[in-house]
Amino acid sequence: MPLPQPVALGLARPFARPARALAMGTAVLFGAIAVTFTVGMVGSLGQVMQAKAHDAADVTVPAPLPDLGPPGAGPGPGPRKQQPKADPAAVAAAIKTAAGTGKYYRAATVRATVSGVTGTVDVNAFTGDASWGGYTMVSGRWIDKPGQAVVPTPFLAATGTRVGDAVTLNGLAEPVTVRIVGEVLDPRNDGMQVFTDASTLTAAHPDLTEASHHIAVTSGTDVTGYVDALNKDLAPLGVTAQAGGLGAGGDMVVTLNALSVFLTLMLVAVAALGVLNGVLLDTRERVREIGVHKALGMTPRQTIAMVLTSVVVTGLVAGTLGVPLGVTLHGWVMPAMGDSVGLRFPDSVIAVYHGAELLPLALGGLLIATLGALLPASWAARARTATALRTE
Repeated sequence: MPLPQPVALGLARPFARPARALAMGTAVLFGAIAVTFTVGMVGSLGQVMQAKAHDAADVTVPAPLPDLGPPGAGPGPGPRKQQPKADPAAVAAAIKTAAGTGKYYRAATVRATVSGVTGTVDVNAFTGDASWGGYTMVSGRWIDKPGQAVVPTPFLAATGTRVGDAVTLNGLAEPVTVRIVGEVLDPRNDGMQVFTDASTLTAAHPDLTEASHHIAVTSGTDVTGYVDALNKDLAPLGVTAQAGGLGAGGDMVVTLNALSVFLTLMLVAVAALGVLNGVLLDTRERVREIGVHKALGMTPRQTIAMVLTSVVVTGLVAGTLGVPLGVTLHGWVMPAMGDSVGLRFPDSVIAVYHGAELLPLALGGLLIATLGALLPASWAARARTATALRTE
């Protein structure tokens, strides 16, 4: 079946003006590359923020507030109430006996020193398997027995170590030597952290009472109901459970998503303006030809179709080329960004594109071209036939 005449005229137009079609294609190509890169960058930064937040838990019990001192010791008009330390074993017992508890671990943090690192490092000690808690591995594996540790990339760089080496934690009751079995993505405290099993520190720091508790409920368990029931058991212990993780970085993820939408719209608008300029020049040059077609019976709707289809080939080709170029640019820029701050990103941070997303991104080139051609198409459709015919 032959193409309708207005569509055929539009599809043939890029071949009549190849230089102009190339200029419009360059604008669309820029837009497709920029949008693809922006989508990937925001996805990667979201992965980094999730790795920083460690919010995989359905329910958390935050560590108790620091001791406020004896009554009357603090500033202010009234006496300060002393905050009792919650017994982590009692909290753990309440969690384990609660209906709906699935996976569980608790975490406590102490300070230590390590040769080669200025100042102190945070030693995060876990009781239970914390591998499901949102800790993203870069290389190696998670700890599975006492005496092992995983550390972020900046820690390895500062100490001159690598996975498989041993380091000694000083500044505790006695030195503790741990063997590094994995590299984890965690930018907190400039990467100066050590993750290990709590039993590794039993002799060097037996008092790990200021611990947070992290829970994954069983399938089908209502989280709100679970939290309400658990808090009844935790009330005498002076701690309170909350739904979700500790919330670190949640606001930043929302901000990144909002920024990506704004930046994408701005890039699309800039690329569409490049198309608008080319289509407007082309339409003005063809105004007499359009008048002839109108005199022969072309309707305003067919006129719009003719102008829009003149950018279809350009938009599809530029969009199809722009997506792989944008993915390639993202794959080069993100590791460079990580290197600049001393971080190595795992594949989960780089490989953020999925097949279902690439097709809409490729069609984004067609969308950009169509948006740029809408205004000239509307102008051509409204132009009076007599006026168009008199135009030179």
